[in-house]
Amino acid sequence: MDIDNLRLFVMAAERLNISAAGRALGMAPAVASARLAKLEQELGVELLRRTTRKVSLSLDGSDFLPYAREILAQADAARAILGGTKAGPKGILRFAAPSSFAQRHIMPLLPKFHETYPELTLDLRLSDTRFDAIEGSFDLALRSAPLTDSSLRGRKLADDTRVLCAAPSYVETYGMPDSPADLRRHHFIAWGDLEPRALIGPEGEAATLNPSEMTCRVIMDDGDAQREATRAGAGISVNSLWSVADELASGQLLRLLPGWRMNDRSVLWLVYPRSNVLTPKTRFFIDFLIAHLGNRPDWRD
Repeated sequence: MDIDNLRLFVMAAERLNISAAGRALGMAPAVASARLAKLEQELGVELLRRTTRKVSLSLDGSDFLPYAREILAQADAARAILGGTKAGPKGILRFAAPSSFAQRHIMPLLPKFHETYPELTLDLRLSDTRFDAIEGSFDLALRSAPLTDSSLRGRKLADDTRVLCAAPSYVETYGMPDSPADLRRHHFIAWGDLEPRALIGPEGEAATLNPSEMTCRVIMDDGDAQREATRAGAGISVNSLWSVADELASGQLLRLLPGWRMNDRSVLWLVYPRSNVLTPKTRFFIDFLIAHLGNRPDWRD
């Protein structure tokens, strides 16, 4: 298979526009259509369905797409190792991340990133709900959890210390808890799963934060909304320091039970499928994020 034809297919599949993909690769629309037809003839399947109004992936095309991306990644990595390219990274990098983290910390970095790597396009998929890095065919994903999935590789971006917070107005109304047991009489802004959290005290003693034993009048799955509801005085919540460091420093939020810590081993990991070659564009993006967001002292306990 011709690598250029594979690259054209991947770009057309991502844009659902054969003419636009061809122009991006310096081909006239008729040439792009002919090259895709040749690739389909070689494979013996229809990869893209064309009508006069739109282009869509066929079932075979959807199955073939992750393999085409992997072949291109292997080819780009091989050329980079052999010094076959002097240019910076280019193309499209598919990156998945929690929406709340991306809005607060990655969006402000985009101008600097585009200035540094002008030929690299970021395809950002942002959600605070859990995603599958492999099923989603992402080049890279940010996860906040222990790295236990054997199908993934990763590099640590930063610590993800979780803390209990409340607004000064809430504490004035309901009081300051002195121990984990006091939390049972408080209002709690819960994460969607309502799972109990293990707590470790200053002397190593163990306790449990159990939302089912508290008054949960708000349950949500968005970190930014959780922080803002807490800031408004709606209740106590668990937040990552990367999400609330500014509010704690300014006094808009208060840290509760500061001698206690969450025992959940959460770390911000940049992960990619173990089967993937770490392409130059992915490696450059990892290094960029670590350089700007790694080892933040205000995110550590």
